[in-house]
Amino acid sequence: MKKVILSALTILFLGYFAQAQTSNSAADTKIDLSGRAADHLMIQFGSDALMSRPDSVKTSGFSRHFNVYFMYDKPFKKNQHYSVAFGAGLGTSNIFFDDHTYANLKTSASTLPFQNLDSTANHFAKQKLTTIYVQAPVELRYYSDPAHPGKSWKAAAGLKLGALLKAYSKAKNYETASGASIYGKTFIEKQEDTRFFNSTDVTLTGRVGYGIFSLDMGYTPTGYLRDGYGAVMNKFSIGLTISGL
Repeated sequence: MKKVILSALTILFLGYFAQAQTSNSAADTKIDLSGRAADHLMIQFGSDALMSRPDSVKTSGFSRHFNVYFMYDKPFKKNQHYSVAFGAGLGTSNIFFDDHTYANLKTSASTLPFQNLDSTANHFAKQKLTTIYVQAPVELRYYSDPAHPGKSWKAAAGLKLGALLKAYSKAKNYETASGASIYGKTFIEKQEDTRFFNSTDVTLTGRVGYGIFSLDMGYTPTGYLRDGYGAVMNKFSIGLTISGL
């Protein structure tokens, strides 16, 4: 993740100096940015992973995120290839677990237990933990063609500041050790509790792409769980951003 962010920053700064040289030879030239689509809407979908997780936390399947943001983009006056963007939106994350790993949000314990059931125990066929944050993203952006972002190479680096809105677990289809459904395949257990999760988070972000598509990555140094409420784990994300309007 550090390499991705450093790469995005390198592209931004190299582009800045290159454009600065061009600007020195044409200082009075201004690009017409009226009516341009400046990535005011960003939709992100991709994979999530918990880094440095202990052996007791066994994930499985396609853990994923879905994010939507509305952004305001303000180009630099002296170099319109660059802009600062900020906005607000929702970031959701779904972490899926092995069918013999059970996260009990309703425990009376002071830390979130991840129970590892043996092969002879009844268990849920599927379980996930979902967190939903209200987020305020901020980006430093670069466009190779700022007048036509839909036909431009682009790079961005920044961060997201988030406040926890909701956290819950969802388990489906309680089975016997042999795999026979006990209550039917549509049976769902849902537990909601925010006390184990960070009420605020900071995510470092980077994006590189062309036109409306970008490869995005994110790393959350603030931790998935609150300090002292469970294992120390950090979330890493990689996915696709579709941006426009």
